[in-house]
Amino acid sequence: MIIYHRGAAFQPSATRVGNAFVATAKILEEDGHATSLGNLGAFASKDGALGFAVRCATAFIDGDELPLPPFQLTRQ
Repeated sequence: MIIYHRGAAFQPSATRVGNAFVATAKILEEDGHATSLGNLGAFASKDGALGFAVRCATAFIDGDELPLPPFQLTRQ
């Protein structure tokens, strides 16, 4: 889904990884390019991950600091 905030378009998403959902977001530009905010954090539910992706994307568009996720992903 594409969402608009203050005239900017972004696409939040949640991807299942094991028992968790990883939040990501892309900021879409008028020229067709996209800026990925990367993996934003892990969540127990898809709705939680999508909500966090929306909060991060709107903060990025507004020029605010990104919120901290409840958990950090680590590689083993």
